[in-house]
Amino acid sequence: MEIEIKGIRKHFRKKVPLRDVSLGATDGTCIGILGRNGSGKSTLLSILAGVQRCDAGSFCLDGRDLFADRRALADTVGYVPQGTPLLEELTAWDNLRFWYDRDRLRDELQGGVLAMLGIPEFLRVPVSRMSGGMKKRLSIGCAVAGGPRILLLDEPTAALDLIAKERIAEYLRHFKAQGGILLLTTHDEQELSLCDTLFILKDGVLVPFTYDGDVHRLAAML
Repeated sequence: MEIEIKGIRKHFRKKVPLRDVSLGATDGTCIGILGRNGSGKSTLLSILAGVQRCDAGSFCLDGRDLFADRRALADTVGYVPQGTPLLEELTAWDNLRFWYDRDRLRDELQGGVLAMLGIPEFLRVPVSRMSGGMKKRLSIGCAVAGGPRILLLDEPTAALDLIAKERIAEYLRHFKAQGGILLLTTHDEQELSLCDTLFILKDGVLVPFTYDGDVHRLAAML
C-alpha cells in the first residue's frame, strides 16, 4: 500500500494556509506534521478526510485518487479531529453502537481494538462526564470501526493524562504493525517517537525535519 499526496492547495480569502503540500508514505509507517498554531495542519487533515475540499491537489492510494471517489475515501480513511465528535448525552456504549453492530462491538470490547484502548473501563459513562483522555480514546474507537487503512489524527494526545497517552500510543503502534498508515499532527515530544518521518508545515509547504532531541532547535524551526 502506498499513498501519494500531491499539490494540495487551499485558500480562505486572502489567506493561503496550504500552497503546495506533497508527501508520500507506504504501509506500516507514521508521518508526523509539526507547525505553529494556525499553520494549516488541521486544515490539511480535514481535507484528506473529506470534510472540506481543497482548491487543487490529489490524494492517491496505490495510484487511485481518493478525492475522485468519495465512497472509497470514506471506506479507506479514519479521522480523529481535535474536537470531540461524540454525542455528549450518550454513554460510550451508545456512541459505539452507531458504528458497530452488537456482536462485533462485544468482540472488540473483549479482546480487540476497543479493549486495547481501555474503553471497557468507562463503557457506561456518559460522554458529558468523561475525562479528555476517555473522550479521545472513544473517538479513536469510533473512527476505526470501519477498518480504515489510513488513520488521520489531529494532536491525538494533547493535554491528556499519562494513562490515556500510553493506551493511545499502544494502539497506534499496533495499527502500524498491522500495515496501516498513520498521519498525525502533533506538538507532543512523546509522539515524535512514533513517527518514521517528520515534516514542518510552514508557509503552506511541508519541509522535511529530523528531530535529534533538541527542543530549542525544533522551536526555532517552527
